[in-house]
This record gives sequence, structure tokens and C-alpha cells, in this order.
Amino acid sequence: MSDHVVKAVAAKEMSIFERYLTLWVALCIAVGVALGHFFSGVFQLIGGMEVAQVNLPVAVLIWLMIIPMLVKIDFGALSQVREHWRGVGVTLFINWAVKPFSMALLGWLFIGKLFAPYLPADQVNSYIAGLIILAAAPCTAMVFVWSNLCDGEPHFTLSQVAVNDVIMIFAFAPIVGLLLGLSAITVPWETLFLSVVLYIVVPVIIAQVLRKYLLATGGEAALQSALDRLGPASLVALLATLVLLFGFQGEQIITQPLIIALLAVPILIQVYFNSGLAYLLNRRFGVAHCVAAPSALIGASNFFELAVATAIVLFGFESGAALATVVGVLVEVPVMLSVVRIVNVTKSWYERGPARSPAG
Repeated sequence: MSDHVVKAVAAKEMSIFERYLTLWVALCIAVGVALGHFFSGVFQLIGGMEVAQVNLPVAVLIWLMIIPMLVKIDFGALSQVREHWRGVGVTLFINWAVKPFSMALLGWLFIGKLFAPYLPADQVNSYIAGLIILAAAPCTAMVFVWSNLCDGEPHFTLSQVAVNDVIMIFAFAPIVGLLLGLSAITVPWETLFLSVVLYIVVPVIIAQVLRKYLLATGGEAALQSALDRLGPASLVALLATLVLLFGFQGEQIITQPLIIALLAVPILIQVYFNSGLAYLLNRRFGVAHCVAAPSALIGASNFFELAVATAIVLFGFESGAALATVVGVLVEVPVMLSVVRIVNVTKSWYERGPARSPAG
């Protein structure tokens, strides 16, 4: 089969996946909750396979998702990222100057005021704290998946994630401490560093070794052929991750659905608000869509492993803060897939905006 035909088939498979995206997500959520309820022991066993709050089976699935995307990256072209300075600036502004503070406001409004009568009174402040912790940690690994699904510029995505990781080391604790009114924050450094190593450093090394091997043995044709074969595995891993995440919390979803639904409201609003703001700012500044799309997605997603670990360290495993961060985990995949769909279907509208910068 020629490269042209292979690419056409791959494009067709992606379009089918995207066309029925809502159905796949709904099925995975339903299957995950059902399996988590009827086979809770199995999911507890899988959920217990973790080091420093980082679940190893989920880490493996994330590897399967992001390594094909990292194989596309030519490190020799990373120097071009400076040309995307507008997109970088917008994303940093959303991640560090808007998102934690907008979530604090939404948490106070919805959880502290509007929904307070329907929630346990002794947990309201803890729920708000969990939401703030969730928003203060930008996503690390899954953004490669979102970027790939919207044809994002891979060098921009990798460099933006790297910049966020560096900033997070210095800014996460002060921002959380400021918004929670705490004089000192105990950051689970082991979780932070292990997550960066597992989700960024190791996959990048594997992907680059594989890329060099493919190019050395078969050139661009071998590289493209491998990417076409790895693509479906990446999508299957994404859906399997969704099943696992909902399976882990199947019992909680069934036993306290109202609390989970109420906590999801400010998270959903925050995701759509921050992604929309980043998308519009990029459009206003004439940033290319291939940079604006991942910028919007990075600006809205969360580093839930760090958030869950921090909430547990500060407030305890059974706290409202821990539950709020877990709700963030459950919301993350389906809501970010919906944002991917939005930036994809609005591409033509986006490109009718101010003149595109050649690099973004």
C-alpha cells in the first residue's frame, strides 16, 4: 500500500473517531463506572499500583498515548519555538495569572454560596481548597494527546510543557498558599518529580531513540509507516485510560452522585472559560491555529496527579479536598476531548480573524 493510501486510511479512521467522539466517551464512562462497581476489588488492586500517588498502569497507558506524538518531534527544530512567543505568552498568562484565581472565584461562588445548602457543611471549605489546588497545577502529559488530536504544533507543545514544569517547581506552592491563606504549603516533591520523569523525560528519550532508529533504517517512509501503525494504539490507550479513571471511582460516583455533579460544575466552567479566553487571545494576536489550539488546551487542563497528592498531604485521604481533585480527574478526559472538538470545528472561523503570523 502506498504512503498516500496509508495516510488516507489513517485520516479516515481519525475522522470516524472524531465523528462519534461523544459516543465513545459516553460508552467508556458507562463501562468504567459499571466495572468499578461490579469488580471493585480488581480496580482497587490496579489503583493500588502506584508510587508517590502516581498510578503505574495509567502511566503506561499515557506512554502509549504520547510516545507516537513525541516521535514526530525533531529536536533539531526546537529552536524555532521562539517564533511562537505570542502563543507561549498567552498560555503562561492563562496558566499562572488567570486559572488559579478564576477557580478560587468559581469555587467560592458555586461551592461556598450557591451549592452550599446541598453539601456537607463541614467539607465546604475543603472542597474549595481542592478545586484551587487542582487549578494551580497545569497539565504535563495529556496535553500531548490533546495537541495531536487538533493538529497542534508539536515543538510548541513540548516546549510549553517544559516551561510550565519549570515554573511549577517555583510557583505552585506560593500560589496555593496565597489562595488558601496558608503560611506554608507541603508540596509532594516526590510526586512532582516522578511525574515529570515518567510522563516527560522517559517518553521523550524512548521516542527520540525510536525516531533515530526508524530514520536510520528506513528514512521518512519508515517513520511515517510506524506513526500510522501507532496511531490506533494511541487512541485505544486514551479510551482505556478513561475506563480506568472512572472505574477507580465507580463506587463514589454511585454512592454520592450529587456531590460529584456539583463539584464538577465549577471545574467545567473553568475549563471552558480558560480555554476560550486563551483561544480568543491567540486569535486577537494573530497566532496560527496550530499553536492557538494547543495553547488553549494547555491553558485549561490540569496536572491531576500532583493535585490529588497535594490535597491528600494537606487535608487527608478522606477530605473534601481530595474528593474535589478526584472529580477533576474524572472530568479531565471527556471535557478536554470536547474542547478538542470545539477548536477543530471552529478552525475556519479562527482563520478568518486577524492576519496569521507566519510562525504564530
